[in-house]
Amino acid sequence: MQTIMMDVDGVLVNGRPKDGAHLFTDIEADLGMTLETLQREFFAPRWPAVVTGKKALLPELTEVLAAIAPNVSAQTLIDYWFENDSRLDQAVLSDMTSLRSSGHRIYLATNQEHMRASYLMDTLGLARHVDGIFYSAEIGHRKPAPEFYDHISRSLGTAPEQITLVDDTEQNVIAARAKGWTAVHWQPGMSLRPALAASEAR
Repeated sequence: MQTIMMDVDGVLVNGRPKDGAHLFTDIEADLGMTLETLQREFFAPRWPAVVTGKKALLPELTEVLAAIAPNVSAQTLIDYWFENDSRLDQAVLSDMTSLRSSGHRIYLATNQEHMRASYLMDTLGLARHVDGIFYSAEIGHRKPAPEFYDHISRSLGTAPEQITLVDDTEQNVIAARAKGWTAVHWQPGMSLRPALAASEAR
C-alpha cells in the first residue's frame, strides 16, 4: 500500500467557502487594509520565518498591524484569514477517505505555520480523515527544501518509492521526485484516484 502525502492549499482547500475566491478578495472593504500593503509589510519580509517555525504568527502580525492597521487586532485578521481560506474540495476529501479505508496511509504535507495547522486538523476536522500532518513550521523547512522530504521519510521509516506527493506547485513535485518519491502535479479539474493511478503507471 502507498503512503500518500496531500498538499493542502490548491489541492484540498481552495479559497473562500462561499465562492472559492481568494481569501483576501474583500480585505480592504472588510478590514480596511489592502492586500498589497499586507504583502509588502508582512508576507514578503516576515512570512518565511513564520512558516518555518522560527517566529510565531501572532506577535509578528501584531507588530505589523500596529503600523498599517492599528484598529485591527492580529487575532481578528487571523480569524478572517483562516475562515476565508477553508473551502474543502469534497470530491478530493471523499477519495482520500476511500483510499484510506482501502489500506493506504494518508497524510497532509504542507507549508503551514502552527496556528493554521491546528485549525486545519481541529476546526476543519481534517484529523478525522488523515493519519497525521507534516508541516513546515514543525519541521523547520518548507517545500521544496530537500530537508522537508527527508524529515518525512525518516519519521515514517518508509522507502521513498512507497511515498506519493500530490501537490499543485511544480517545484515541490520536482523536489519530491528528486528524493525518489512518486509525485502528482495537481491541476484544476483533476480527480484524485485517476491522478494517482496515472502516476503509478509511469
